[in-house]
Amino acid sequence: MRTIQTLRSIKTIMLVTLTSLALACGYSSKTTPPVAGSVPAISQLSPASMKAGSATFTLTVNGTNFGGRAMVNWNGSAQTTTVISPNQLTVAVPALAVAASGTVAITVTNPATAGTGLYGSGGTTAETSSPMNFTIN
Repeated sequence: MRTIQTLRSIKTIMLVTLTSLALACGYSSKTTPPVAGSVPAISQLSPASMKAGSATFTLTVNGTNFGGRAMVNWNGSAQTTTVISPNQLTVAVPALAVAASGTVAITVTNPATAGTGLYGSGGTTAETSSPMNFTIN
């Protein structure tokens, strides 16, 4: 009987010890929040304007800090974008988008990147450039 109680006591002590060690190893479910990403900047649009009713054309956006997955936004709507370099992007603008006169805000967004740290922490937030106006005459 005494042997059974001794074994139970040892089992309890081992369980408490293992639990204490597991908690003391530094496990934490806390994650590091994303940091600010690179903010893109637009320096030039080519062409800078187009006549209303024009056919489909390619818009070239020149600037700096364009990421590998950067997206050109046409009045806030992401467009299918081709990244030429960290300084140049192109996008095909359909004729329907320039059917009527007006001004269109062009921006570039570098999307957020997922964290690669412990438990998926880290990463970057999405960053969007200041707008540059494209004119439809």
